[in-house]
Amino acid sequence: MDKILEIKNLNASVAETEEKILNGLNLSIGKGETHAIMGPNGGGKSTLVNVIAGKDSYNVDSGEIEFFSEDLIEMEVDERAKKGIFMAFQYPSEIPGVRPWQFIKASVDAKRKFLGEKELSVREFSKIYDENIKIVGMNEDLMKRSLNEGFSGGEKKRNEVFQMLMLEPQLALLDETDSGLDVDALKSVGDVVNRMRSDERSFLIVTHYQRLLDHIKPDFVHVLVNGKIVKSGGYELVKKIEENGYESFV
Repeated sequence: MDKILEIKNLNASVAETEEKILNGLNLSIGKGETHAIMGPNGGGKSTLVNVIAGKDSYNVDSGEIEFFSEDLIEMEVDERAKKGIFMAFQYPSEIPGVRPWQFIKASVDAKRKFLGEKELSVREFSKIYDENIKIVGMNEDLMKRSLNEGFSGGEKKRNEVFQMLMLEPQLALLDETDSGLDVDALKSVGDVVNRMRSDERSFLIVTHYQRLLDHIKPDFVHVLVNGKIVKSGGYELVKKIEENGYESFV
């Protein structure tokens, strides 16, 4: 199977403090695969997806990250997004004065322009936008506010998933999207991810608990401890972690 993401011997640290977080990490993701990263707090799960997304609060000290065989480390954040990497943040920011419709239309237009595709008309975009709001179960009144302003934690997470649905990335990174979600919202997120799964799209899901993975059955599960993947397996590994915790991996 073609590899969409290839990480080799990745070492990364916090930019401000130079604290080393990732220690020789290796990971390979093929087209159409869904991978889950689990592990104890502070193990480097969120650091990994932030480094892939290009967040500047982390430094790549050594190692390789290739996205469709291209050097990802040399790409700017916006180029990564335009090439098809999307990240649903653990703590989405509020953007006063910018409504979700404006923000997502600009993002979709930028991606289509980068790919040499024609921009969607307002009518075309609005039709897709309205359909996807219903699919995700977003409150339409909330979507008339500034982006994430006055949204609850769960509503912010739903909005991240809504953006993912609109942008149709080739690689989606979900950083603890399940935190702060009630049972209904959790099922809604799982339904959207399952709806989007295809032979051309891959997912990397960071989570601490089993509950999201009950809705999204990953193809591969990895346990990340002290900046390294110490165990990989299938869905059975999720059950083992739920029963025994992470002590046996530390």
